[in-house]
Amino acid sequence: MPVVVVESPAKAKTINKYLGDNYTVLASYGHVRDLPPKDGSVDTENEFDMKWEVASDSKKHVKAIADALSSDNELILATDPDREGEAISWHLQEALTKRKSIKKDTPVSRVVFNQITKKAVTEAMQNPRQVDMPLVEAYLARRALDYLVGFNLSPVLWRKLPGAKSAGRVQSVTLRIIVEREMEIEAFRAREYWTVKALLTTPRGQEFEARLTTLAGKKLEKFDLADATQAEMAEQAITSRDLSVTSVEAKPTTRNPSAPFMTSTLQQEASRKFGMGAKATMSTAQRLYEAGHITYMRTDGIDMAPEAVVMARDAIKDRYGSEYVPKEQRIYKNKAKNAQEAHECIRPTDMAKDARSLNLADDQAKLYDLIWKRTLACQMASARLERTTVEVGSKDGQVGLRATGQVVLFDGFLRVYEEGRDDVVDEDDKRLPQISEGDKTDKRSVTPEQHFTQPPPRYTEATLVKRMEELGIGRPSTYASIVTTIQDRGYVRREGQRLIPEDKGRLVTAFLENYFRKYIGYDFTADLEDQLDQVSANDANYKEVLGRFWRDFSAAIAETADLRITEVLEKINEVLEPHLFPPLEDGGDPRLCPNCGKGRLSMRTARSGGAFIGCSSYPECRYTRPFGPPNPEAEASAIPPDGKLLGEDDGDEIRVFKGRFGPYVQRGAVTEENKKPPRQSIPKDWPPEELDLERALMLLSLPREIGPHPEDGIMVWSNIGRYGPYLKHAASTSDRGGTNANLADIDEVFTVGMNRAVQLLAEKVASRGGRGAAAKPLRELGEHPVAGGAVNVMKGKYGPYVKWEKINATIPETIDPDDITIDQAVHLIDERAEKAGKKKPAAKKKATPKKTAAKKPAAKKKAATKKSD
Repeated sequence: MPVVVVESPAKAKTINKYLGDNYTVLASYGHVRDLPPKDGSVDTENEFDMKWEVASDSKKHVKAIADALSSDNELILATDPDREGEAISWHLQEALTKRKSIKKDTPVSRVVFNQITKKAVTEAMQNPRQVDMPLVEAYLARRALDYLVGFNLSPVLWRKLPGAKSAGRVQSVTLRIIVEREMEIEAFRAREYWTVKALLTTPRGQEFEARLTTLAGKKLEKFDLADATQAEMAEQAITSRDLSVTSVEAKPTTRNPSAPFMTSTLQQEASRKFGMGAKATMSTAQRLYEAGHITYMRTDGIDMAPEAVVMARDAIKDRYGSEYVPKEQRIYKNKAKNAQEAHECIRPTDMAKDARSLNLADDQAKLYDLIWKRTLACQMASARLERTTVEVGSKDGQVGLRATGQVVLFDGFLRVYEEGRDDVVDEDDKRLPQISEGDKTDKRSVTPEQHFTQPPPRYTEATLVKRMEELGIGRPSTYASIVTTIQDRGYVRREGQRLIPEDKGRLVTAFLENYFRKYIGYDFTADLEDQLDQVSANDANYKEVLGRFWRDFSAAIAETADLRITEVLEKINEVLEPHLFPPLEDGGDPRLCPNCGKGRLSMRTARSGGAFIGCSSYPECRYTRPFGPPNPEAEASAIPPDGKLLGEDDGDEIRVFKGRFGPYVQRGAVTEENKKPPRQSIPKDWPPEELDLERALMLLSLPREIGPHPEDGIMVWSNIGRYGPYLKHAASTSDRGGTNANLADIDEVFTVGMNRAVQLLAEKVASRGGRGAAAKPLRELGEHPVAGGAVNVMKGKYGPYVKWEKINATIPETIDPDDITIDQAVHLIDERAEKAGKKKPAAKKKATPKKTAAKKPAAKKKAATKKSD
């Protein structure tokens, strides 16, 4: 019975249905080996030899496959049909050979299928092959490059640019795209312009809207009406003249459907229509693929299998009628440079099944519906439209207006699907009334409208993936992870759908552009991707590709060895000067400190990883402002490196700081006598720039004592932890035991009373069957005779045991738990400690008397807010 290995249990379950009991189907749970994150994992001195390790959480999965092979001596590798899937198969074969689970006589084969259907799986099993080594070598080259860049460039960033986290071969180039767009936006200067529109009527009294296109006999350009005065003159020119229709032109047009989805277009459309991120889209698509509903979702291909085209045309005819089926099949040709990435398009495996018939979860249903509609639409008839242009003018030819309209004569594919747009374009899709040349038109209203040119829009995940695709950066299997990584690193934040670079991201980009410009170049990165594609096509040697890259890259790394941080910061100041210190209106020096009038302003890095603008005369002058161009409003609310003073309480300054792990409030200053003044993190929902003294004191009053629990007298507390607001029933908030219960919101921390607290804690204990409440001993045997501490008999899942501190020892069946003595219990504890490699309980040392020290003044806390229920 052959052993079949796939990546995931979901895929294994689906395939098992088709293969039946004649095969053992197991999951590898993704990649089983990786390069350990340490020096020497890629040996640049020994032909780029790579030292792989089986990941700790993969060992049990490899063992399960090895165990299965011990009784079934045939291995079929059925991982995904792309470079990553090929790599997983290769890793499995290598790892199993190394542990001698694959023997000389063990047949090993590789099968691939683009969709998980009975037909596709059966055909794949009948056409096995060996692991595709050129594809594996392309993976090895890519993985080695990522390691060499990340492992060598990231430490340079850490040393030369405090707060930077990492750099990557493709992530840094993607970050550059976002940073450059932001700088375009900041450099943009809006320009005013005006348009004039008129609401006109036909002789039959039907209204339509037209816009001014000709004035004083000349065609109007965009900026010809530059201000309100010129717009008013244009308005008067229209109102003072009689108008009539000078021409009517109706042109038939057609609209063709978009090609079916590949990875990048699916990510873009899911972002436009549902706001789904690239990672969420791919995760949802993966589940649809593994359940057998769609074809493989990582592809550069847009072609459809002939049988799929026939299936789609049949489904269109059945649902919408034969007039929606074009005479000829629509053929879409792949544009992918790399044939190894160009699998079939992403489409349903059964066109007759819509989302409702599959009973899918919400996100899966939405994404499947999108794929199903796009696939049907791509094989449907074109939409037929009629576009009408009406020209209206005065007899003297001084004034001309234009109205456009569009009507759909036959909806065709639009009945099913219309592609979304990244940025809305104003189109005249309205229907115009019946009108003829020579008709007089009356004016209902003439309206001038002010406009300003708009900066280029920030990237969304959809438009970023589109731009990466245009530049040839990344591949279908990497788009989602790259976009996610730059957000996880804190280089980019997402506001709504838009991606905005953080200070860290700007600084890293500025550093790399100065010292590693070649390696974040768009052409260089795209060319490297092309070389890797050549490796996968067996047209290039991957070690030669690595050798050429490493020769130049290692030299560039070496050149930065002697760079000083001050030198790096000054260089970045120079590069970012137009952005950070724009020219002043009065012609003064934009880098002169406005506070002391002597020092020079420059960019500085904070320990927390951010950046700010500070004065060179520090500490005499403590002027700071936020990183970026001067902004009086932002400066007023900003938190400087030495904290923002909120006020005083009982003689202590209360300040807000931005720390390495987030913003916090602090009572008093750090001194020799008070090295750790009281601090409290600020909740995520409270903007630190808007925090006032009252709320700061509320935070500093935590943890808050609600009172002793009425049942056992142990204290109940409310507090804010790393996972949000909560209650704790324990002797102290630092006690690891006790019971915790979540609170609904931050405000409840300061207002919850005992009745509500008791109810929430009881619900928490009940919801987990009493877990979390301290287990009661079956018998208390007394103190440990040598080391002290209670020795108890406890009830366990696998039988009774004795417990002393952190040591649990099972009670043998020969001893009755009701009769066990303290001596027998201590003997069992000693045996268990020795077996576990722990020291046996030793007698407690007598505490040496401590010298009396002067007491430090206690930290001051504000009285807790009044309780309420």
